[in-house]
Amino acid sequence: MLIDAMLVIAAGIGCAVAYHLYAQSVLGKANVYAAASVLVALNFVLLIVVQQGYRLKAITDVPRTLRMTVTTWTGVFGALLAIAFAMKVSDEFSRGTTISFYAVGLAVLVIWKAFAARWTANALRTGAFANSRAVMIAEIGLPASSNAISDLAQHGYRLMRIMEIRERELTSPLLLSAIAPRFDELIAYARENRIEHVFLLMSWDRQHAIDSILDALKILPIPVHLVPDAHAARFLRYPLHSAGNTWTAELRRAPLSWNERALKRSLDLAGASLALIVFAPVMLVTAILIKLTSPGPVFFRQTRNGFNGRAFKIFKFRTMRVLEDGPTVVQARKNDPRVTGIGKWLRKTSIDELPQLLNVLKGEMSLVGPRPHAAAHNSEYEQIIGNYAFRHHVKPGITGWAQVNGYRGETHTLELMQRRVEYDLWYINNWSLRLDVIILLRTAFGVLHSSAY
Repeated sequence: MLIDAMLVIAAGIGCAVAYHLYAQSVLGKANVYAAASVLVALNFVLLIVVQQGYRLKAITDVPRTLRMTVTTWTGVFGALLAIAFAMKVSDEFSRGTTISFYAVGLAVLVIWKAFAARWTANALRTGAFANSRAVMIAEIGLPASSNAISDLAQHGYRLMRIMEIRERELTSPLLLSAIAPRFDELIAYARENRIEHVFLLMSWDRQHAIDSILDALKILPIPVHLVPDAHAARFLRYPLHSAGNTWTAELRRAPLSWNERALKRSLDLAGASLALIVFAPVMLVTAILIKLTSPGPVFFRQTRNGFNGRAFKIFKFRTMRVLEDGPTVVQARKNDPRVTGIGKWLRKTSIDELPQLLNVLKGEMSLVGPRPHAAAHNSEYEQIIGNYAFRHHVKPGITGWAQVNGYRGETHTLELMQRRVEYDLWYINNWSLRLDVIILLRTAFGVLHSSAY
């Protein structure tokens, strides 16, 4: 965070000084540009924090951190320029300085983020962050088959010793007597080597063994952690909620509450209205090109299933020579001969999806949500993918979590569709307004990036 802020401030002040000395041979309003640079740095860092971009897992994910950097940097500049224009203070800043600040700042941040990602990943692999000394008491065989040891080593814990206990000893009512010599040795080792943590790695149904070991470890004034076994770990990835003294893992959340639906609908109405105004010229030119290059209607309407499985007609610009909408629909494929010449370009740039803004205004779709499939495909996938129907717990979207994670377009195998459904269900279970905004920003950047090639 500190390095990001320092780089942004240095880029802002440096660009202002360099441009004014080059163009006007005077220093200019250095204090104004310094204040603006601090404001940009503060907003950029806060937005990265909101997106959890400073967590180790995010830092080491190079594609994600670079996308986040570009979209956030561009968003901060766009927002601050709009505010400056609205407050009539944009005359305080020269265009040359602003453009150079955007370009240089983005380049510096991208280079730094790429370097930081590779350095951090290498440091994690070599255990550079493993500074907390720890020992582990484990069921025999589990250390070799569990990912826990490598995860602990990569995220701050240095396992100094592992004590493995045989299965018959764990099930014995006289566990502590059976392992007394080894246990006493471990206690002595912990004291002599200033051990800071103890980890227990064993099946969670070994309640007697866990309680016995925990009772025996009370002689050491250090924390004891119970590592989830293979059966419990997959459930603890879900959000945890308390009900009095009872904790529950929310394996599947209910459809959005009334307040959440109102927030999402407000974003949909504002975003769709603004997008229709901005893209109206593009949509008009597209309609003219479709009519001039191939016979048939401008719009293609097809039955899709929306919230709670209700059917609706989706709008798209026509990109094919056929208008399939019935019990049998052949999915478009790469180099599909049915796609028109202008249709290939419309699909590549996603301009064919723009009419769905009308579906959003009608309340049939949302800006963000699981992509709706043709009714024929919907019925097919509901029969062969177990959790497919849960996609209808929210409105379908123009873009979605699956799409910004690479599962966009053709799904020619069942495995690809299953992966798309997994991402859709994750989105539903983890929905927030912030997540919708992140997906919209990543979609915009992705479309711009793909259109450049």
